[in-house]
Amino acid sequence: MSFGSRARAAMTAYGPACVGIDPHASLLDDWGLTDSVEGLDRFAATAVEAFAGHVAFVKPQSAFFERFGAKGVAILERTIQDLRHTGTLVILDVKRGDIGSTAAAYADAYLDEDAPMGCDAITVSPFLGFGSLQPFFDVAERNDAGVFVLALTSNEEGHEVQHARSGGETVAGSILAQLAALNSGASPMGSYGAVVGATIGATEEDLAINGPLLVPGFGAQGGTVEDIGRLFAGVLDNVIPATSRGILAAGPDVQKLREAAREVNRILVGS
Repeated sequence: MSFGSRARAAMTAYGPACVGIDPHASLLDDWGLTDSVEGLDRFAATAVEAFAGHVAFVKPQSAFFERFGAKGVAILERTIQDLRHTGTLVILDVKRGDIGSTAAAYADAYLDEDAPMGCDAITVSPFLGFGSLQPFFDVAERNDAGVFVLALTSNEEGHEVQHARSGGETVAGSILAQLAALNSGASPMGSYGAVVGATIGATEEDLAINGPLLVPGFGAQGGTVEDIGRLFAGVLDNVIPATSRGILAAGPDVQKLREAAREVNRILVGS
């Protein structure tokens, strides 16, 4: 099954929420863990126990594992494998972007089914030119994986690039249009998605790309159900709201973490 097909099935079975796994130092401390490899290991194991097989998507933030070096990457590798073993879809937040053989190497590292850190999907940056992402799309196509392209992010610094115009079209608009072309004709939806922040306020861009829309910023970061309903009217079925702090604050108790994730899905589905 394509990533788009698997994503649709998972959203139907569990709800659309994506749980972000961001083991930053303050969260480890809140959980009574040390800011160390040992603390990271315990955190990751608890997250797997809480969410594997109970939510549609989990989104580990690679940087918070990488900061511990090789041992942290090894924990990330195991976490990805343990989550995927239960059928939970893993979207690795790595925001990679490069050209030529380097982009192909990144694609092989994260999207090849046989790679140690092979995931269901990753985030990528298109700001070396949308065409530079072709190696990611090629490897994803061969492995039934997905790619989420940064399009409209919530950070203020992104505006100077994403809202810049060339030939009357914004950079973000061009990215979205090219994703729509890649997803054309796919059913139930394509495998190539866009990252659009829940807290961008408003947009006139066409978000109907026939692919998944990964929406960070929901919950503790300020994005509301009303924001999602307003921003994504007409494409709500493809929206994957991502939240981390709002759910992870319930830890380290596994049952409380699991219930927090269920509650977020109840809120979203109820909307």
